[in-house]
Amino acid sequence: MSLLLEMFTYPFILRAFAVGILVSLCAALLGVPLVLKRYSMIGDGLSHVSFGALAVAVACGFAPLAFSVPVVVASAFLLLRIAEHSRIGADAAIAVLSASALAIGIVVTSLTTGMTTDVDSYMFGSILAMSRGDVALSVTLAAAVLALFILFYHRLFAVTFDENFSRATGVKVGAYHSLLALLTALTVVLGMRMMGAMLISSLIIFPALSAMRIFKSFRAVVVCAGALSVVCFCTGLIASYLLSTPVGASVVLCNLLVFLLCCLAGRR
Repeated sequence: MSLLLEMFTYPFILRAFAVGILVSLCAALLGVPLVLKRYSMIGDGLSHVSFGALAVAVACGFAPLAFSVPVVVASAFLLLRIAEHSRIGADAAIAVLSASALAIGIVVTSLTTGMTTDVDSYMFGSILAMSRGDVALSVTLAAAVLALFILFYHRLFAVTFDENFSRATGVKVGAYHSLLALLTALTVVLGMRMMGAMLISSLIIFPALSAMRIFKSFRAVVVCAGALSVVCFCTGLIASYLLSTPVGASVVLCNLLVFLLCCLAGRR
C-alpha cells in the first residue's frame, strides 16, 4: 500500500494516468467499428508509419508529435483510398505501407542519431517520455476524438453494419470512413509515447474482442470495451511500477488476461 501511495506522488505517473486513460478510451471506442469492418490492423500499420515519421522528426530536429500527426493522418486517408479504389486489398495495402514506413524509420535512425533512448521509447513506450507539452496536446486531441465519436455515434453505427442501406438513406459513407480513419490516426499517434509503435494496436483490438465475447449489441460492446480498456491500462501501469516492467508490455498482458477470461465467460 505504501508503494501505491508513493506512486501517485510522482508527476510523471500522474501525467501517464491522465494521457493513458484518455488514449485507452479512444482506442477502445474506435476499435469496435474497426474490428467489425475488418480494419483492425490499420492501427498496426499506422503505428509503423508514425515510427517512421518520428524517426525523421528526431533526425531533422522537428517536434516529434507535431510532425507525425499530419503524416499519419495523410497515411490513414491514403490507406482508405487504396482499399476502396484499388485492386490491392486493405490488408495488403496496410502491409506495404507499414513495412515501408518502418524500414524508412530504421534507415534514417541508423544513418543519423542511432538507436537513442528517445527512439527506443517511441518503439516500446515510456512513461518518462511524456512532457507537459505532450500531455497538453494529447489531452486536447483525445478530448476532440471522444467528442467527435459521441457526436457521430449513430452515423458510425449505421456505416459499420450496412453501408448500402446507409448510402441509400443519404448518409455520406465516404465521409464517415474518412472520419474513422482520422480519429484512428490521431489515437495511434497519441498512444505512441505510452505504448510504443510495436504495441499500440493492442489497445484497439483487445478491448473490442473481449467485449464481443460477452455482449452482442453494439452499444453494450462499445461501453464494455471502453471500461475494460481503462481498467486494463490502470492495472498495467500499476503493475509496471510495482514489478519494474515496461508499461506497454504490462498493459498488453493485462488485456490478454481479460480477453481469455471473457472467452471463458462467453462460453458459459
